[in-house]
Amino acid sequence: MLFFPYNVNKTVFFVLLPLSIINTLQMKFIQALYLVAALSVAPVGMMAQTHSSDSYFLHTITKGQSLYSIASMYNVTTADIIKLNPGSSEQIKAGERLKIPQKNAGSGQQTFHTIQAGETLYKLTQRYGVTAQHICKANPGLSAENFRIGQVIVIPAQTESSEETIINEVKSAGAVSSASTPLKPKCRDMHRVERKETIYSISRLYGITEAELIAANPELRTEKLKKGKFLCIPYTSAGNSQKEQEQPVSPTTIPTDNELFDKSKKENPKIATIKAAVMLPFMTDGSGNRDEQTRMVEYYEGFLMAVDSLKEKGVSIDIYTYDTYNNTSSVKSILAKDEMKNMNIIFGPAYPEQVKPVADFAKKNNIRLVIPFTSKGNEVFNNPSIYQINTPQSYLYSEVYEHFTRKFTNANVIFLDAEDGDKDKADFIKGLKEELKGKHIPFTELKGEAITPESLKGAMNATLDNVFIPTSGTNIALIKLLPQLIVTLRDNPDYRMQLFGYPEWQTYTNDHLASFYELDTYFYSSFYTNNLFPEAIRFSSAYRKWYSKDMSNTFPKYGMLGFDTGYFFLKGLSQYGSNLEDKLNKVTVTPIQTGFKFERVNNWGGFINRKVFFVHFTKNYELIKLDFE
Repeated sequence: MLFFPYNVNKTVFFVLLPLSIINTLQMKFIQALYLVAALSVAPVGMMAQTHSSDSYFLHTITKGQSLYSIASMYNVTTADIIKLNPGSSEQIKAGERLKIPQKNAGSGQQTFHTIQAGETLYKLTQRYGVTAQHICKANPGLSAENFRIGQVIVIPAQTESSEETIINEVKSAGAVSSASTPLKPKCRDMHRVERKETIYSISRLYGITEAELIAANPELRTEKLKKGKFLCIPYTSAGNSQKEQEQPVSPTTIPTDNELFDKSKKENPKIATIKAAVMLPFMTDGSGNRDEQTRMVEYYEGFLMAVDSLKEKGVSIDIYTYDTYNNTSSVKSILAKDEMKNMNIIFGPAYPEQVKPVADFAKKNNIRLVIPFTSKGNEVFNNPSIYQINTPQSYLYSEVYEHFTRKFTNANVIFLDAEDGDKDKADFIKGLKEELKGKHIPFTELKGEAITPESLKGAMNATLDNVFIPTSGTNIALIKLLPQLIVTLRDNPDYRMQLFGYPEWQTYTNDHLASFYELDTYFYSSFYTNNLFPEAIRFSSAYRKWYSKDMSNTFPKYGMLGFDTGYFFLKGLSQYGSNLEDKLNKVTVTPIQTGFKFERVNNWGGFINRKVFFVHFTKNYELIKLDFE
């Protein structure tokens, strides 16, 4: 929401009337005069509190967000956003602001609020009539440190006593109507009611009691507050001097954001015995795909090895294992079991359509949910209990772009379209081109039969790092392109050449390992292990001893994925208990394959894993994993 500063000229009116006429005026006429006077000066105060529109609020785009993810976190459609933001369907950029429709405006449900200049947590409690504790509970990612201008937070539905209750209390106390008091000016201020304000919040704002506010505005006994209504704010007592009466009364001590956030924190004791559920499609009935069943079993086998390692260190863990098969009905029957409500953490499920019922259950019962495989679905944007291991595409790509432009600052990028018919990297390439434009890094593109050693040399720059990027991640594309690149490299030894590609290239190393080394190749990935890495050697040896077999040659290796995710979260819970969310960066583990860099998607949602590696096959035949912080 934006504030628009402007100047307002105030006009003072002097009205001279005979005393006899004044004595015969009715109270409504006097109130009307005060209303006119208030309207002549009200715009300054009103504009200071009013945003650009009650029908929308402003969202500042952050790195990795897409229209889909933004729409998901606010429970609107992408069409809703595009309607308010023409041109956003073509492109959005980090740092830009979008108008987001306020779907629950005036409905008495939770709403969204963009923090404005000068606002504090205390001021928000006064404005919306909700406690700091309820705001903090609705926004577990909010803290005194990140409470800043532009942050969007959830404002939960009002929780204070209803206005009817307050009015009944005033009546029972025998409050006297202002109509029976001597006729004299009784308003030290006029207040325009804003959306979500209550008798409680308005009285607190001006330092008066609810009874005093209702006595000055007797219509409140029978009418509800309505947005836009003007209320008379009375003086606090007849015993004060006129000068004292003219000053608004504020609370003697206004709590700071730090004090309110500290007060809202819960005591989070350590967990004596961690209760963990594993919900995966093991297909014990023989149904389902054989390869898929093998992957799920390998994940669970690696997970059990993590549990065993932690138990050797004294960590107490109870494991509950369930077969979800390939349908949602089995998931619902599992969630109906009595023991499920007592879980500290759930691992799974595997299929996108099974995630929602488990996510809803986890949110309702305050249970952490680790989603190991799928990156699809939007539950993470509105559920603080979720950890999504496999990074959603737009967030993954944004991390790659950032690391790429940092690594290749002195680059000349050449995109190679082998025309193999595969368009799975179209979004990646489009986004990378936009990023290169923004960073002023030159690039060109060659296609199909035009990709020859001669055209490749013509596209290169003798003074820059020439980075070649296929527009497809398939092995077919590599088979077409690698011979041309090798010839070009050997014919032009004075040119600096690198090849950059994709995670699936890990499965092609047996076919192209020598070429990868010669071309000084890089590829990005969220999952990677070097078979010569000591931890990988130890794990593979232990896995073979446990299960009398080797892991399948897949990307990623599911046994390692099960070990890494199980070890990270179970160790974190054993160390920090329910404080885990505040201590994620302090969980010290040495992952075998999976990197962890969790960030909340917003103040009220869950966590996504934004860890990305670059794997480098050097000309010196070294294999290096570049780990970015």
